[in-house]
Amino acid sequence: MPCRKARHSPWTFLAAISATGRPLIQIDQLPPVAATKNGGLWLYQTALRAGTSHRFNWILDAQPFGGALNIPAFAPDSYPQPGSPEGKLTGPLVLESKIYPDMKANVWYYVPAQWDGATPLPVEIWGDGQMYVQRPGNLRVLDALDNLTRQKRIPLMVNIFIQPGTAAGKPQMRSIEYDTVDDAYARYLLEEILPEIGKNVKLRTDGYSRAMVGESSGGICAFNAAFLKPGEFSRVLSWIGSFAALQVSPAHPAGGAEYPIMARREAKRNIRVWLQDGAEDQENPRAGSWPLANIHLANSLKLKGYDYHLSFGSGNHNQNQGAAELPESLTWLWRDYDPSKTAQEFLQYPAEKDKPMWRVATLNRN
Repeated sequence: MPCRKARHSPWTFLAAISATGRPLIQIDQLPPVAATKNGGLWLYQTALRAGTSHRFNWILDAQPFGGALNIPAFAPDSYPQPGSPEGKLTGPLVLESKIYPDMKANVWYYVPAQWDGATPLPVEIWGDGQMYVQRPGNLRVLDALDNLTRQKRIPLMVNIFIQPGTAAGKPQMRSIEYDTVDDAYARYLLEEILPEIGKNVKLRTDGYSRAMVGESSGGICAFNAAFLKPGEFSRVLSWIGSFAALQVSPAHPAGGAEYPIMARREAKRNIRVWLQDGAEDQENPRAGSWPLANIHLANSLKLKGYDYHLSFGSGNHNQNQGAAELPESLTWLWRDYDPSKTAQEFLQYPAEKDKPMWRVATLNRN
């Protein structure tokens, strides 16, 4: 099994197996290498890049065996660090909606320890918020926020974590809220969530100072809010985004699967977008292909000149890559933020302009 020494750089990978013959091990898409005998086990140790996730498998008798797909290699910025004070988490607050009739949702908000209590704060909103409010937590979000804030790689801001709601007769509202291509969830935030949090925390009201973060259906939800209301939400972080036909309507018969084409055909929005997905993400016989949709959307954003980034790894429908690279993605998302401004034109950064379009190579067939 892998050994995770994420507090050190580079990240140390150690795997062991019991086998009669000498096994090979393949990590990510690197060439297979031989393990070394140590007592009754075969061992392999190497240094891998931190701040992402990795996959590996053994090869026994020329056949793949065992391994894992989504091993998070957390870097030091995802762990508690000396000198990084913890912010204050409040919640859960139980808020009832009118936009989604009779729906109730749990909401938390996290304020940095350095806040003076008076300066209006930028806002970062997390879908599926219940997954990120534990400390310690598997995804290490709060620790990363504390470290990035101390290092001034992100501005002082309030992070709002929202759990999908429940309603009478509709206990599972998540897909309705997140996957529907309309502005209902954006209005839910603007008209109900933010005013409620604003009773306790002074908030910036400009879209330049608002970000949306989500995974899976939460990823398309984040993009949806910014694409439909770019004046209100300008920064998007999507992990394993479900740009798929999960919620369809007469206006959008293919639902979120339409976004790669919409992004090409419609006017460019002034937004900044980080997309993350993995080569083993899911294929749904009704709704679409997650890896291909994310690559398609990335190419659409590139063609239109969006300020975008695609981080494409080897994992499946899992948050570990997105969580491990959170210090990098949030730094990128909030780079050059200026609290004296209320707007900025987001331009494709020069390094991306010089890169080719995303292309797909066949790795698992002859």
